[in-house]
Amino acid sequence: MGNVALFVDVQNVYYTTREAYGRRFDYNRFWQQATANEKVVVAYAYAIERGDEKQRQFQNILRAIGFTLRLKPYIQRQDGTAKGDWDVGITLDVIETAPAVDRVVLVSGDGDFDLLVEKVRQNHGVQVDVYGVPDLTARSLVRAASRFIPIKDDLLLPHSPRR
Repeated sequence: MGNVALFVDVQNVYYTTREAYGRRFDYNRFWQQATANEKVVVAYAYAIERGDEKQRQFQNILRAIGFTLRLKPYIQRQDGTAKGDWDVGITLDVIETAPAVDRVVLVSGDGDFDLLVEKVRQNHGVQVDVYGVPDLTARSLVRAASRFIPIKDDLLLPHSPRR
């Protein structure tokens, strides 16, 4: 039984699964698959806090699964653009956690994480699994990972009926 740490870039997985499949990521199935026969040391889900009820319900579901939420406020700039990036926070948490685990699992397709994945593998000898939507995950991140697990039908919720 090994030790595993989970790091989920919620915004990235939300937008990539929506764009590629028009569906949502199945966090329960992911948890079962990613943690099978392993001890979860930490499980962080990184998200933007908008303060609406639907989002709070989603956050409670993540907590019930076993995730610790890391939330940043949603910032709307004067020019209409938005800010809400967790790259540095995820990086710091992975670097701090890697020495204490056998495997790191990162859910993101963001190529900015390729250097992090390479360093964690080299410096700590840790396996790094990356889950991402195949067509929307940076090739550099796929190459840097010990193993790339494509987010496909088995990790997606069924289509929900439109209201």
